[in-house]
Amino acid sequence: MNKSELITSMAEKAGLTKKDAEAALNAFMASIEDTLKEGGKVQLVGFGTFEVRERKARTGRNPRNPEQVIEIPASLAPVFKVGKSLKETVNK
Repeated sequence: MNKSELITSMAEKAGLTKKDAEAALNAFMASIEDTLKEGGKVQLVGFGTFEVRERKARTGRNPRNPEQVIEIPASLAPVFKVGKSLKETVNK
């Protein structure tokens, strides 16, 4: 499912116009982005949690030249941890 298909599905299920569903989805994504940018987390009970985790600096190999060792700097990575209800729904 891509973004436009998600918007169509949301519009049908919530009885909204596609324009309103798109605005709601964009607001939802912007809210999550802003919270993660500030270092917070978004917890939707039963669905899952969006949060930021720190990835440590490490060494790696250049895929084009496997003999070359490269340094990969530390970074922040957004992650999603699945909630219990969603996990159970998918596994049924």
